[in-house]
Amino acid sequence: MLNDILATFYERDIYKLIEEVNLFKDERNLWRTQGSITNPAGNLVLHLIGGSNFHIGTTLGHTGYVRNRDMEFTQKDVPKEHLIAELEKLITTIRQTLGSLTLRDMEADFPGFFDKPGTSTTYVLTQLLLHLNYHLGQINYLRRSLEY
Repeated sequence: MLNDILATFYERDIYKLIEEVNLFKDERNLWRTQGSITNPAGNLVLHLIGGSNFHIGTTLGHTGYVRNRDMEFTQKDVPKEHLIAELEKLITTIRQTLGSLTLRDMEADFPGFFDKPGTSTTYVLTQLLLHLNYHLGQINYLRRSLEY
């Protein structure tokens, strides 16, 4: 089913994100920007963790995660090991949540407001995966521009 395919892509891309975090030679660069880039890689990682835990974990999986979106962009100097541990936990949350969804669940309206009324769970999960990849590319670019 589509939810299994999406879970596989989420897992693959979160592991790529973990690899990107690990590739930062100087951990301080996780919290730096360059030029017109306004969000450090570390904050983008926090944003992906927070958004995914909320939309997938809480909204679909009823995990009880409470999101603080503002903190995702203001918190600094979170240790690399903590970011990686949270990403690894996120993989488990996504696998468990998507694994519990039926075809009816996937086709139903997403149980919370996303970007417009009446969007299906499939739409939201696909959009969140695309969002993950967008920020993954930003993080890769920022790492290379700061460290090479």
